[in-house]
Amino acid sequence: MTHKGRIVSAVALTTLTLGLTACNDGEDAASAQDSPSASAPASSDPGSKSPSADPSDDAAAPAGGDVAAPGTKFKIGARAVLPFKYGTAKKGTVAVTVTAIEKGAEADMAPFGDKAKGMTPYYIRMKVENVGGTDLSYASLRLRGKLEGGGPTGVILVGDLPGKCDSETAPRDFTTKGASYETCSLSATKTDPIAVASFEEGDAYSDSPVLWTS
Repeated sequence: MTHKGRIVSAVALTTLTLGLTACNDGEDAASAQDSPSASAPASSDPGSKSPSADPSDDAAAPAGGDVAAPGTKFKIGARAVLPFKYGTAKKGTVAVTVTAIEKGAEADMAPFGDKAKGMTPYYIRMKVENVGGTDLSYASLRLRGKLEGGGPTGVILVGDLPGKCDSETAPRDFTTKGASYETCSLSATKTDPIAVASFEEGDAYSDSPVLWTS
């Protein structure tokens, strides 16, 4: 499933809708004076009704290799085994391989409207593998882009750019050990280049993310 994003105010972001908000104080804050939402066409994919991600670091016991400890750093192309939880019922162990962090063009951000002017998109491409063999069908996993050194981009971005960076959910048959799919997480910056992909799902990883760097 792919999601088409929209720009929303900081208040709207608390409703867990898709959106993009530029902010001055890092990724966890945004101005309450942002203008009303400007939407790109909504996706009609029925999988969009699946529950929102609610990951936890205790999602499952290690399987298929040692689980990466919070704060572990990898090179792009390396495979990291991670605990994963989606919604309230689905949990397991996945392996994530970041295959590329690609720079896009400012013009690619046009679907997000005027608020995206001056932003450069980056496409974090990855492979996700079901390591534990539990039912993780239709689950969605996202990585965040960071500046070199792990600093925040100053942009909160949720959504995708169809044809350039498609945020896919796990397929229906993502229920067995070894099942895999490819997806893309979209990030953007107005300042320095994005050079790091960050896994922050679950309390332990939120405080100390697993990072991929070039």
